[in-house]
This record gives sequence, C-alpha cells and structure tokens, in this order.
Amino acid sequence: AVGFGLYLMGAYNGLVKLRNRIENALAQIDVQLKRRYDLIPNLVETVKGYAAQEKSVLVAVTEARASATQVKVDASTINDPLKFKEYQDAQNQLSGVLGRLIAITENYPDLKSNQNFLALQSQLEGTENRITEARNRYIQTVQEYNVLARSFPNNLTAMIFGYKVKPNFAVANEAQI
Repeated sequence: AVGFGLYLMGAYNGLVKLRNRIENALAQIDVQLKRRYDLIPNLVETVKGYAAQEKSVLVAVTEARASATQVKVDASTINDPLKFKEYQDAQNQLSGVLGRLIAITENYPDLKSNQNFLALQSQLEGTENRITEARNRYIQTVQEYNVLARSFPNNLTAMIFGYKVKPNFAVANEAQI
C-alpha cells in the first residue's frame, strides 16, 4: 500500500509538473502574439502611406488582428479542443494576411527602403521567430505530457484525477504538405 501510494504520488506530481509547463508554454506564446499585435498597427500605417491602392490587404490585416485579439487564452484553452482550434485558426489567419502585407512591399521600392518600415519588418521577423520557438516548447511539453498521460500505469492515475490528453498545434495546410 505504501509503495502504491508513493507511485501514485509520483505519477500525479509528474502530471501536475507537465501540465504547469504546458500552461507556461502557452502563456509564452501569448506574450509573443501580443507583441506581434502591437507591431501590426505601426506596420499597417507605414505601408498605408506608400500603398494606398492596396486597401483590401490593409483592411484584411486590421480585421485579422482584431479577430485574433478577441480570442482569449487561458488555462481552459488547452482543455477545450474547440477553443484551442479557434485560437489556432485566428493566429493562422493573421499570419496569412501578414504574409500578404509583406509581399506587397516587393511592388514598392520606396517602401522597402523606408527606415521605419525596415525596423518594423525586422521586429516582426524577430517576433515571428520567438513565436516559433515558444510553439516548439509548447509542442514538446504537450508531447511529454500526452505520453505520460497515455502510458500504463500512469494513464490510470491520469484517469483518476481527470488529466486528459492536451491538444497540440496542427499545421495550417497539412493536407497540402
């Protein structure tokens, strides 16, 4: 009984530790996404001065940013597959329109040489790299957690205490890849 109690305690503590790491990793993603959200209005304003005729893309970026900031992320997000998918879809939509915005700059040599635009583009690129790093940490932690929560006999401990498998980020264009 003592051995079983020690095992149960160890398995439970392992699940708690990994769950907390998952929540922390998701919070780090959220911090970087908020940084990206803060850069977008400045980038749009800079491009707007050079590419007024590209209004549809500028509007799409602004709308995607607004939509992405409406999706709130907290610990419950990783326990609700629908909320997690909504969160992921909003981020994918924003990434797509940001890519279109950056592609527009190829048509405007003056914009490409604007120091403000170059600085914003560099900051956005750095932020995208940090988002990728944070997502990779999240993916690795979720993988560790899910293996522990699915492995026998830890799966029994997970089931007793209600620790369910966590969703992971999916590739936006998985079918095409």
